[in-house]
Amino acid sequence: MPAYVRTIETALPSTVLVQSDAREIFAAQPGLTRLGERLVRTSFDVSGIETRRTVIGDFTAGERTDAPVFYDQGSGLLLSSSTGVRNNVYIRAAGTLFAEAGKAALDATPGITAADVTHVVTVSCTGFYAPGPDYELVRELGLPTTTQRFHIGFMGCYAVFPALRAAAAFCAADPDAVVLIVSCELCTIHVRSSNDPDQIVASSVFADGAAGAIVTARAPEEGPALRVDRLASELTPVGEEDMAWTIGDAGFEMVLSARVPKIIDAYIGSALVPLFSDQPDLAADPAGSIRHWAIHPGGRSILDKVEAAIGLSGSQLEASRRILRDFGNMSSATVLFVLKEILDGGHVGGHDERVCAMAFGPGLTVETGLFTRIEYSR
Repeated sequence: MPAYVRTIETALPSTVLVQSDAREIFAAQPGLTRLGERLVRTSFDVSGIETRRTVIGDFTAGERTDAPVFYDQGSGLLLSSSTGVRNNVYIRAAGTLFAEAGKAALDATPGITAADVTHVVTVSCTGFYAPGPDYELVRELGLPTTTQRFHIGFMGCYAVFPALRAAAAFCAADPDAVVLIVSCELCTIHVRSSNDPDQIVASSVFADGAAGAIVTARAPEEGPALRVDRLASELTPVGEEDMAWTIGDAGFEMVLSARVPKIIDAYIGSALVPLFSDQPDLAADPAGSIRHWAIHPGGRSILDKVEAAIGLSGSQLEASRRILRDFGNMSSATVLFVLKEILDGGHVGGHDERVCAMAFGPGLTVETGLFTRIEYSR
């Protein structure tokens, strides 16, 4: 029994980071070397990002606080807050976004109410607390107290795929399953000034956001849905040290080396093999057979490499590039933003169209998904 992604909705913090303004803040930090300043300007300028969102109110233009935590507008300095301080911001802000995205997904799904939810799967790698967001969603949204709850933590940008895999398994086991998936990432609470190239790249691309999805075992009677056809996972033979996420004393620390796009370029073909193992027509010509590609926009260079390696057209990656431009890299939530554009029909010209989704994360892990967008009518 296939599972169906019925609805995807998003939630964003109110503070907007204009990329050019953020570049000037990071480039003006007193501890930067000349090389560091050049790297900052280059990384921000070539990111493909125009705006991002952040929960850090210190960055709100014209709104100075007496006790800034991350950024002092008066002095122009980025502050080095402890991991505990940063995590406390996560606890306060993440719960709100989890609830907003979850409620929006429920409200947007015809025929589904809070009472129908059987499973909750939450996803995040940017903070910790317990009782966690899975528990809070049950309380805040009025879900049944018997709802089965699961949290997927610290897996990085690809983590929504394990959440979808779990949801599909629940649906296969129970024809009445209704699964609420919510991913929320507050990447910007871990920003800092640094001369380290990995930290500079992270500061130039990462952003905050949340997305919720309703997955059911039953197809809708009307409207669009994404049928989950296949989900696959692959590890590249190299790259374990090139993408990583660890906990430091002054926040979480990202390792994102310049080799990542090259690794993706070299192994993207083999990473698709498990996804197309029973679809020889797709394996022979994925770009020609699949119209819509929801590629996690980890950065512009990653999208460029995927486009060239698979032979995709610019229009096939339009949704991914638009999400990168307007919202940046929101880690695990980002691919749901891209899939939402496709599900809602902005890039669909007919019924029963194939969709391939893909995300990359620590390991180097490549998670892929094959979907069919179907428009149902009574």
